[in-house]
Amino acid sequence: MGIQFDAKQQLFHLQAADTSYGLQVLESGYVVHLYWGRKINHLKASHWLQLGRDRSFSPNPDPTDRSYSLDWLPQEYPAYGNTDFRQPAIQIQLENGSTITDFKYESHRIIAGKPALDGLPSTYVEHADEAQTLQITLIDGLTGLKAVLTYTVYENHNVLTRSIRLINDGPQSLKVLRVLSMSIDLTGSGYELLQLSGAWARERYVEKRALVPGTQSIESRRGGSSHQQNPFIALLAKGSTEDHGDVYGFSLVYSGNFLASVEVDQFNTTRVGMGINPFDFSWLLEPGQSFQAPEVVMVHSANGLGGMSQTYHELYRTRLCRGTFRDQSRPVLINNWEATYFDFTADQIEQIAKAGKELGIELFVLDDGWFGRRNDDKTSLGDWFVNLEKLPDGLGNLAERITRLDMQFGLWFEPEMVSVISELYRTHPDWCLHVPNRTRSEGRNQLILDLSRSEVCDYIVNTVSGILNSAPITYVKWDMNRSMTEIGSASLPPERQRETAHRYMLGLYSVMERITSAFPHILFESCSGGGGRFDPGILHYMPQTWTSDNTDAVTRLKIQYGTSIVYPISSMGAHVSAIPNHQVHRNTSLQMRGDVAMSGNFGYELDLTKFTSDERELAKQQVALYKELRQFVQFGSFYRLLSPFEGNAAAWMFVSTDGQDCLVCYFQILCEPNEPKERIKLKGLDADAQYIWSGTDEIYGGDELMYGGFSLPALQGDYQSFLVRLKRV
Repeated sequence: MGIQFDAKQQLFHLQAADTSYGLQVLESGYVVHLYWGRKINHLKASHWLQLGRDRSFSPNPDPTDRSYSLDWLPQEYPAYGNTDFRQPAIQIQLENGSTITDFKYESHRIIAGKPALDGLPSTYVEHADEAQTLQITLIDGLTGLKAVLTYTVYENHNVLTRSIRLINDGPQSLKVLRVLSMSIDLTGSGYELLQLSGAWARERYVEKRALVPGTQSIESRRGGSSHQQNPFIALLAKGSTEDHGDVYGFSLVYSGNFLASVEVDQFNTTRVGMGINPFDFSWLLEPGQSFQAPEVVMVHSANGLGGMSQTYHELYRTRLCRGTFRDQSRPVLINNWEATYFDFTADQIEQIAKAGKELGIELFVLDDGWFGRRNDDKTSLGDWFVNLEKLPDGLGNLAERITRLDMQFGLWFEPEMVSVISELYRTHPDWCLHVPNRTRSEGRNQLILDLSRSEVCDYIVNTVSGILNSAPITYVKWDMNRSMTEIGSASLPPERQRETAHRYMLGLYSVMERITSAFPHILFESCSGGGGRFDPGILHYMPQTWTSDNTDAVTRLKIQYGTSIVYPISSMGAHVSAIPNHQVHRNTSLQMRGDVAMSGNFGYELDLTKFTSDERELAKQQVALYKELRQFVQFGSFYRLLSPFEGNAAAWMFVSTDGQDCLVCYFQILCEPNEPKERIKLKGLDADAQYIWSGTDEIYGGDELMYGGFSLPALQGDYQSFLVRLKRV
């Protein structure tokens, strides 16, 4: 287990649970990739690496050996300009303007545990024996620049994490133009590329395509990980399914501009690279300075896409998320946004909260509009003081009125933004991201504060903390509602302007670390127009994310299904909203809206005082049921059964950690006439156990339910759903 080094072969064999990863240092000093896949007991370098072929038009770094070229060598961290024409992992500009480097092995060390990354979120261990870490130092002899490649393998997970740290030990200043966090060359190209793509209100739709020669990539240039692309890709071997076949996942723990690229070369080698997007990025690295790149979490599954997802779920839930709420059941909430938008009074809020309390709801969340002079989305962002026209007795008084109902009180913020019409902007117009003499483009009538500046970060920490200290607040929704334009900083010199976007992320992580550490009793939920920054970087600080601004139950089937490819159920906020739905204007039943929302962190986002008596009774039943289910919905094992991307239905299920409870969720999108009889096969049960169907006296064998399945009932009408609860006998 762990990491083995064969000095004779100069070979490293990394073992993580049921996975092996192999690399070797050649006599030339280059570090090459040998193997990544199912665990094997022994690696022999000559079996995996075939040297000694002369390939025309592949230049040779050693003129005496025409059979040796970096153009086809499977490298672990390829540089630019020295006989390899494929996409590099790194590109450095020297003071003379050249961009050639030649990194070779200098040393390595193997350590217990997993070091944290300086200034960046990452996965972690609670005990040193959970993981081992290999650090390989490469050096470019001409410049003295060192690249420390870091690999961590987990004892109990099929996980390998990779990152890189650059250290300038030379005499000249260097400019980093490209520094991906990882690169790997896989033999063959018979893979499907899976990505999670979409748009605002349509996030993380599953897209698959076969690889072809050339480069296929996804990226964000929007300043955040984005609604459009998620910082994740997977390669699926031919014939792989949800439950079978080799799948390779790559997930970047970063919230800013990113690149995930797959290149199939002339020899059908597949090179995967992932990291900070080199577009509009550079970093001046002066002598003695270092630069830390983000972490990529790599998962191999021999049990299809579902096996990969379960590995990510467990790791991200327990070794990426942190804090008091990591392992705590999340409260059922009511949010007033779609009930009132900006137009509310303290009395109205209290009436909605009272209606929620009668249903058994535990948390009231006051959304946008409580601060400054915020009566619409044109003003007051940055002015984090209470709007006394709306709340004349103050925020503390409203919070006390809510808590007297024996409910918790939560609050919405958008701390990273500033409105042009605000006291903050009038006082500090240079505190936003901007470029001199250029238009300051607005999005949602707002600009973005420059978090690369320490004084701006301090302002956010101090003002937000002041509000959080002023009332009994136990929940915060942290929003961010626009992408970056005119990315520049008044505090940076010309040669460092292209560092602004990454420095912003470093500032944001610092702010989040300071605030969440200071208020460990508060549950923080991140949001960026819904799912525009649903990524592992933010989850390190805030254990759940508002999955999408689109609360339509039908669209949410695809959004939540796609999100589950990587992210645990405990990270997904899911609410019941009004009909017609405010985003797509579809009418769905309260039953289906509740069934879909109960597949995440459950809540409501509508005016509960307008419920009919029948609706109140159904909602009360939904809340009570979810309280029974939430521990294993949020923290149990999740299995996808039917994909809404492949048919007219969706289905998934949850199994508790101890295997005693099971919830099956089925959703019919459109009703079709004379449909053929279908059976749905369950997963994750004990084949030798028996299970009773809740609400009946019917008992089934686990083997029967998994291998034979059960017949779906005939559902009448569009947008129908049902839940099946099974308990182990």
